[in-house]
Amino acid sequence: MGFRRRQLVTAALTANAVRPLPGFRTGIPAFFAGWLSGELAPHLLAATAADSLAHLTRARGGRRDPLGLALAGLSTAGLGFLIAQSRRSQEIAEGALSEALGHDYQDVLDAPPTPADLAVPWRSLVNPFRNTAADVVVERDIAYNDHGKRGFLDVYRPAAGAEGAPVLLQVHGGGWTIGNKDQQGLPLMRHLAAKGWVCVAINYRLAPRDAFPAHIVDVKQAIAWIRRHIAAYGGDPTYLAITGGSAGGHLCSLAALTADDPTWQPGFEDADTSVQCAVPHYGVYDFAGASGLRSAELMRDRFLAPRVLKRSFRDDPAEFKAASPLLRITPSAPDFFVLHGSHDSLVDVRQARQFVERLKETSEQSVVYAELPGAQHAFDVFPSIRSAHIVRAIDRYLHWHWNTWRAGLDHEAELSEESQNPA
Repeated sequence: MGFRRRQLVTAALTANAVRPLPGFRTGIPAFFAGWLSGELAPHLLAATAADSLAHLTRARGGRRDPLGLALAGLSTAGLGFLIAQSRRSQEIAEGALSEALGHDYQDVLDAPPTPADLAVPWRSLVNPFRNTAADVVVERDIAYNDHGKRGFLDVYRPAAGAEGAPVLLQVHGGGWTIGNKDQQGLPLMRHLAAKGWVCVAINYRLAPRDAFPAHIVDVKQAIAWIRRHIAAYGGDPTYLAITGGSAGGHLCSLAALTADDPTWQPGFEDADTSVQCAVPHYGVYDFAGASGLRSAELMRDRFLAPRVLKRSFRDDPAEFKAASPLLRITPSAPDFFVLHGSHDSLVDVRQARQFVERLKETSEQSVVYAELPGAQHAFDVFPSIRSAHIVRAIDRYLHWHWNTWRAGLDHEAELSEESQNPA
């Protein structure tokens, strides 16, 4: 492939990342192209600069390609814009936390973030696909139900050991039809485990072989397993946060909003399946088309109905409504930190906006919403400028929540002691 053709491809990828192709049918290719180009913008910028320099070096005899160089210049400008957008994620996420939790929320943290904590970790981003941590131990393929490998989970914990540590449950995405526990959420889990948390990543049954609600039943079984067994791995069984992206964002939100619902707890109806907070990323919140969004209706009729629920909305609207986190919000909803990209080509960001709006109207707990400018679907799958900022923002949120929750328990214990021993 010649210089001009390479720069034409780079320019097209960059343009799609800056402004993704619209439309339901173009959603998947627009996502893949925009996601990789956006999150790997520094690497693509370096490659463009190197390619242009090599072309200029070879073209000393006068065979320069002005059109190819012009395309490289446009790509450079676009990639610089994408990098600047990614760097703004720190400001956006911190602003969302401060607005929802109070500007003094950092006072609850073990220590306020330092400038280094808020800076871009450039060195660790050179090879974004190398995601290891020497101070984290992973115990793999632990059965939490009897569905074979789809009922396995992994436990990430500090190599130095843990006792009474807060617990995070990670639910992978993949359109309810593909995906595995060791493919997503790795930057966040390794980061938290290195700081003393115990993290659990699960598989669950997949459609179309197993239609919904098999997925949410498995998530609830995993929660019940954690409540019973996580103390043996150093976790606190009374505190559980849940997170996930895309289909995992849907499942973690739905699980958080339907705690102890016996409909989805066959054979373990009395198990505690509540969570203390939820952190969904680019989730699907509307299975029923209740948002009125045409994009949600198309997803419902062309994908969810034939592939995931394996029934039509016309024949069983109640099942689609029951599966919609948007319609399951009650005053007892736990705390939420919702994240979504403004350029998501697979799940309309307006679903997240409506979900957050209804949470704020109904829930008695805190609701944080960070809408990330220029972010595509799956922006956190591997380390990048954006995902590094978001991992650390979630770190601050979860530590705020854990410390606040523990302080609340201590306060309740003091009140109980005072009531039993009046002056």
